[in-house]
Amino acid sequence: MGNKTRGLFNGKMLLKRKERVRFSKNKSRSYFSGSWRKNDPLAGAPQARGIVLEKVEITPKKPSSGKRKSCKVQLTKNGKIITAYIPWSKGVSFVDEHNDVIIERIGGAQKGARGDLPGVKFKIIKVNGISLKELVKGRKQKPVR
Repeated sequence: MGNKTRGLFNGKMLLKRKERVRFSKNKSRSYFSGSWRKNDPLAGAPQARGIVLEKVEITPKKPSSGKRKSCKVQLTKNGKIITAYIPWSKGVSFVDEHNDVIIERIGGAQKGARGDLPGVKFKIIKVNGISLKELVKGRKQKPVR
């Protein structure tokens, strides 16, 4: 690529050079186009509200074994159905069908699944407005609706 062009009438060359290297730093052209946002169930938001449709058990990827507790959640903002992980060992006992939950991204790779759970990108953080962690630790009680 050589040195940067210099001079009075080299504006066109500088623009061409800028166009060539614009997307080379870590992010691809598809990231800048925003196409990932179209397929994102949360539409770029950090958290979303939804209704629990059913509880499901997911078998993890190869070296691990057992059943991970998760549930199908229908988002209220756009009606999309996603699978959300229920954290902590007793967490599944506090999540019932038709509960109002708040979910967030699970961490791990950006917009990707975490750890040994294939296709699960979200986790439950609140049930009926109360933090799931507080319920599991016994500090608060789940409200009856």
